[in-house]
Amino acid sequence: MTKILVIEDETLLRENTIELLELEGFQAISAENGVVGVQLAQKFKPDLIICDVMMPELDGFGVLHQLRQNSATATIPFIFLTAKTERADIREGMDLGADDYLAKPYEANELLKAIATRLEKHTNLMQQYQTERRRAEVLGKEVHDLQQFMTTQEDFLNNFVQELKNPLSNINMAICMIKDAKTDHDRNRYLQILRDECDREINLLNQIEELKNLLTPENSKLLRQLNLLKK
Repeated sequence: MTKILVIEDETLLRENTIELLELEGFQAISAENGVVGVQLAQKFKPDLIICDVMMPELDGFGVLHQLRQNSATATIPFIFLTAKTERADIREGMDLGADDYLAKPYEANELLKAIATRLEKHTNLMQQYQTERRRAEVLGKEVHDLQQFMTTQEDFLNNFVQELKNPLSNINMAICMIKDAKTDHDRNRYLQILRDECDREINLLNQIEELKNLLTPENSKLLRQLNLLKK
């Protein structure tokens, strides 16, 4: 059930407004002044707040200012009820983040229409927010996956370079040992070492194709879109 907080110091107007809202199926909460209104707003997190401007202790502007400073209440739709219809007063409320103004006296249908409009706009904004949040989560996962991919690729390259160096060292050593071989048996043994290391080197070079396969066109496109890969 939609919760609406009514902050109004005029008892009769407050009670009539609460009754109207309850007849329309809303859960109505009342506060007799701004201080109590702020406390109830923070406690119940209503879906919408209707607030008088001119009140003792804490006026409507002060209420709105405090609620907009609190992340838990900052986005609650806020409608001012006021007998002050000067442009400067309205501008002050809008600058603080008010969503609408209703001038006293107002008709019941005016209030209900304003409530419906603000609730609908707030719902649409929250849906857009959730959509963008889901998109951000998906993008964040893609970035994380790509970072892992690039780390894996870098590790592969480092290992690959090291593996290439090992056979080359053994090949150089075998060549030197062949030159100094005293017997055919030793020469043949060193030649076999040379053949084995050459085969090993060729096998490593063939693995370059595996590295190419890791960088698929899809991954390359996404990497470039995120400026993680130079064009």
